[in-house]
Amino acid sequence: MSIYFSDASFKFLRALAKHNDKAWFAAHKHQYEEHVRQPFLRLLTDLQPDLAQVSLHFRSDPKTVGGSLFRIYRDARFSHDKSPYKPWQGARLFHQRRKQVPAPSFYLHLQPGGSFVGAGLWHPEPSTQRRVRQFIFDNPGSWKAATQAAAFRRRFEFEASDVLSRPPRGFPADFELIEDLKHKNFVFWRSIDDAGMASPRLRQALATDLKALAPLMDYLCAALDLEF
Repeated sequence: MSIYFSDASFKFLRALAKHNDKAWFAAHKHQYEEHVRQPFLRLLTDLQPDLAQVSLHFRSDPKTVGGSLFRIYRDARFSHDKSPYKPWQGARLFHQRRKQVPAPSFYLHLQPGGSFVGAGLWHPEPSTQRRVRQFIFDNPGSWKAATQAAAFRRRFEFEASDVLSRPPRGFPADFELIEDLKHKNFVFWRSIDDAGMASPRLRQALATDLKALAPLMDYLCAALDLEF
């Protein structure tokens, strides 16, 4: 078993949140590489066989540019927050056709006190939202099988930061899954405490998560005419 992250990983990210400027980051970039970026890239490599057992159409890509790992640099052009760096590190295990069509992803997030694993569609375009909602409306039984099993709900939470107050247009208010259709993001996630992220059993736990999230991802791929 491998250990990827450590107290040093969280210490760096907490310090980055406090000293979020280019001079500080330049002076401590070696710590970022040693304790955050390189361990995350190793984890992405090690997850490849686990992901392949779930689907051959998703990628855990450890390339340093254009792979699964998001850049630590923020795009602050259209934000009031002009801090140049994200005080977390994230990675998506993406569908091979993500550049051609909208597609769901698995996602891993490293942040002191805020790490998590999840999967689904985050901030989909309105047309994609509509397709998924219509698919759930037309196929409610398989949605319930994928997302409402007791074991699944004990492990994962339906992300609810952006939910309509009324039923989406065109769907009856008495539909049995109308509360699910109100969601703008179709994401389920599980928080991981710092000890869990630093555990030698992290990869094993994430492999279990990927397998458990597979029915959700299979369903979303079917809704969007994607291979799973």
